[in-house]
Amino acid sequence: MKKKVRHLLGISGGKDSAALAIYMRNNYPDLDIEYYTSDTGKELDETYRLIEDLEIYLGKKIIRLSAASNSHETPFDHFLKMYGGFLPSSQARWCTNKLKLEPFERFVGDDLVISYVGIRGDENREGYISKKSNIQSIFPFRRNIWSEDVTMKAFGNQNISLLEEIFMSLNLENIEEQLIEIVRKPVSPRYTLDTKVSQLLESSIKGTNELIYGYLKTTDYPLAGDTSFPLLNNEDNLDRENIFQILEDSGIGIPKYYKELEFNTATKNGKYARSRSGCFFCFYQQKIEWVWLLEQHPELYGQAMQYEKDGYTWMQDESLEQLREPERVEKIKQDYLKKLERSREKTGSSLLVDILAESEGEGCASCFI
Repeated sequence: MKKKVRHLLGISGGKDSAALAIYMRNNYPDLDIEYYTSDTGKELDETYRLIEDLEIYLGKKIIRLSAASNSHETPFDHFLKMYGGFLPSSQARWCTNKLKLEPFERFVGDDLVISYVGIRGDENREGYISKKSNIQSIFPFRRNIWSEDVTMKAFGNQNISLLEEIFMSLNLENIEEQLIEIVRKPVSPRYTLDTKVSQLLESSIKGTNELIYGYLKTTDYPLAGDTSFPLLNNEDNLDRENIFQILEDSGIGIPKYYKELEFNTATKNGKYARSRSGCFFCFYQQKIEWVWLLEQHPELYGQAMQYEKDGYTWMQDESLEQLREPERVEKIKQDYLKKLERSREKTGSSLLVDILAESEGEGCASCFI
């Protein structure tokens, strides 16, 4: 008897995962998707409100995963003690592993799982790919919905004959014959896998998806256990503007921490916002985002300061005590305004969300998408 395949979608509190939940509910209502969130206990109030609003819209409970459900402390504080007060950093992201990934993999267990990930078509990254063979990631916002490990295996030169057989067994209506010619061309240093996949998708997205799905039937990937998969017909390729549109059209709206707020300097005014979701003290924040936290949520900034002791700080080059000095805040704002001008010239956009997004790829997809 085949094991049932579970369909899971994680809500981080960020714009992309929220929009993906709405998108999947609207476009694939027959998929029985389980929605979950990993609660660190240190999210902004706006994040918790977003999750509550999404539950109403989806008509489903978003399951709260906790890394320390039996502790009297928040999950972050529980594990901070375990690590002897050693704050997480980009070089030691114990928070990602302990508070996000491990609770998710316990939630999954040994079940076969399709995990839907909100990485967009205008992003060049893969995000979190589980090393567990029973978890398979799918990217509905991208033209290529498959993870890199799947395309590498499916279109490896050793599978050319197998893919020819699969192609011949397909209903070829609306599938370009050119597709099989691309399949037969072996990957080489001059003809890379990326080039091959791009050409296949240009030829026929549905045909490429059918080929990969047929290949998956010969493997142990979770989708091998499903008799059908509706996203094979998905040809969407959504960018940041599309994501904001989905949120606005749904009535959920854009999370408040993305909304631009004015700030003052000695010479001119500017605008700032938060560029992502995640814990309020996330070490991936830009300096201007720490200033945003200081001025918009001074009580949370104070809490973040209290974690800095015994030589541990959130940033390598300065402490929050130093950063909150008026002269330092003024300098950060002035530097930020200069950066905005350079970025506007580079991107051609005056939208703050586009400028902040230049560093959006930095960080952990498990927290931020």
